[in-house]
Amino acid sequence: MVYNREFVERSYDTRLPGIFTLGQGNRAALQRIEECRTAIETLEQDIDNRKHTLGGADGGGGKLGELATLRARLEEDCWALKTRHDAYFHDAFTGYMGAKSAFCDKVLEEKNSNSAAAIDLEQLKTRVATVFEKGLQTERLLATLPVDLLDAHEAAPLLAKRVIGKEDVDVAALIRKLGNSDWVKQGLSYLPHSEGDCPFCQQNLPHDIDERLAEYFDETYARDIEAINRLIGDYRASSSNVLESVGRLLADKPRYLDTDAVKALQEHLKERVEANQRKLDLKTKEPSSTVSLEPTRPLLAQLSGLIGTANEKAEGQNRLLANLVAERETVVSQVWRCVIDEAEPALARFDADRRNVDAAIVGLQSSIDQKQGEATALNSEMNALERCITSVEPTVIEINKILTSFGFRGFRLTAAEGEKSQYQIVRPDGADATRTLSEGEKTFITFLYFYHLLRGSSSESGITSDRIVVIDDPVSSLDSDILFVVSSLIKRLLKEACDGNGLIKQVILLTHNIYFHKEVTFDPRRQKVCMNHETFWIVKKRDDVSVLESHAGNPIQTSYQLLWNEVRDPQRSKLTIQNTLRRILENYFKILGEIELDKVVDRFEGQEKMICGALLSWAHDGSHNAHDDLYLTSDEETIARYLSVFRKIFELSGQSSHYKMMMKVEADELEAGPAEPMLTAIPTEGAA
Repeated sequence: MVYNREFVERSYDTRLPGIFTLGQGNRAALQRIEECRTAIETLEQDIDNRKHTLGGADGGGGKLGELATLRARLEEDCWALKTRHDAYFHDAFTGYMGAKSAFCDKVLEEKNSNSAAAIDLEQLKTRVATVFEKGLQTERLLATLPVDLLDAHEAAPLLAKRVIGKEDVDVAALIRKLGNSDWVKQGLSYLPHSEGDCPFCQQNLPHDIDERLAEYFDETYARDIEAINRLIGDYRASSSNVLESVGRLLADKPRYLDTDAVKALQEHLKERVEANQRKLDLKTKEPSSTVSLEPTRPLLAQLSGLIGTANEKAEGQNRLLANLVAERETVVSQVWRCVIDEAEPALARFDADRRNVDAAIVGLQSSIDQKQGEATALNSEMNALERCITSVEPTVIEINKILTSFGFRGFRLTAAEGEKSQYQIVRPDGADATRTLSEGEKTFITFLYFYHLLRGSSSESGITSDRIVVIDDPVSSLDSDILFVVSSLIKRLLKEACDGNGLIKQVILLTHNIYFHKEVTFDPRRQKVCMNHETFWIVKKRDDVSVLESHAGNPIQTSYQLLWNEVRDPQRSKLTIQNTLRRILENYFKILGEIELDKVVDRFEGQEKMICGALLSWAHDGSHNAHDDLYLTSDEETIARYLSVFRKIFELSGQSSHYKMMMKVEADELEAGPAEPMLTAIPTEGAA
């Protein structure tokens, strides 16, 4: 609950909300309210203890901390699997690679829902590479090779037939005996040019030899020769067609074709075809010879097998493209199946360790929920009892008593007309006094209202709830008498917080008023350091930034001492140090008097004389002349000169002992006491 300027502006109105306090008419109800408060405090302490066991002091320890540790270990194990497989499962892990926690969550999710079949890791790598390949497109199927295209040529009966002339011609016996039918056939082309002589032995030939030989090489022979030539031509054309087809396959560079194997088979096929063609050439020259060609079917069958395999893979890719989304989902599911299987030991260990921790957490949370329910029920009962016995009248009576006792008879607090749960500030004749009170009266009445609000509530319930009180500068416009009563009331709040037997658990007080600070903090039990229940702080402005300084004891005694504290502080403000020095000189030398400071100025020379004159001008006329600050700028070196001149002013005026005492130097002299007894009491100034 905060008392500050905002509270004053919000509360000070023609109507103030009534303050409900507990009456004394129903002792049984009051006793039950106290029993409820005690029970609620016990329950809250019990809840805090269980919460500490559950989450530790900062919410990150206890059983929840143990669970977090188990989870962190599982996250590391899962992340190690991700790192191991990331190179080839990267696309399948998309969406879960940014954080260890997200990846671990996915593993736990898949553990409970994944039904994909486990497949070999290498096969899975291939599938992932296929379905997530960039630029994937439909593959054209390869044309098949005719495996039996050359079979008929290579197995032609004519190749095994000995093609010779007619057997019943008289020259046939000799030709058959010599076996030179092919030789004779070739020699026939020379007869027209031999002029009747044998083209080989140069003997005279019979006049009808050409007719007899022509009869030997009859029409049947010619047909066989023609058939051989046709067979050779067909074989050349067919084999060339096959080799060209294989060449085109390689030139197209099909994705799934084993080109190395095809090239090797292409070379073997080419060699075999060329060997067969040489044999066919021999058959042409020697029709009577028999020829056996090497079969090309085995090589063509192997080529066809490679083409078939490539087409199967291409068809698989084409089917994949036709249903790519579903295929990717399947593959991703298989990838997570693989990860889950590898993570099984870590998952099993996590489940086993977590089981006991989870049981403890569930038990603690259940107990906390139960006790919170009990506390809520007691709060409801207590609020109901409070509503039955609360009243706004006691607050009116108490505030008016305080106003009367301090001579404020020109206004009072009363219940608002027509609304018993609100107050009005009125004059003795009943007229509204809200707009005619002085600033001090307004501050005093709102503080009294706040003070009594601390003992009650602006509603019929919540009167007995614990509270922390913040009071910000409550006496800035009050005279000394009102300052005293406000100090007394605040000291009651401090005592209640220190004793720990009331609703107020802590009080934070802020003020600019030195005298008020001394009044409200006076405690004869305090020595040099703070007591266990209190702390002291000073807020300072340094380079336009507010800084909080903690003090081991009460740092506020007089404003004069505060000025000296500022001089002693190595972190003193560069902007205000000149004025601080002037104010010290004004306070000290005006009170001391009878010291001719003008003569002190004359003892300085040069820049020090200007600095001394600037400092003492304040002491002479009590005003800050604008031109004083023109003598120097606020750097470290100049500030050091100011401090040096400041010290010399005390030395040259015979007040060095006071300077040493206030600057806390030469402790041995301080123990003997200051040289000037008139300075043992330093008068106070106003607000600091």
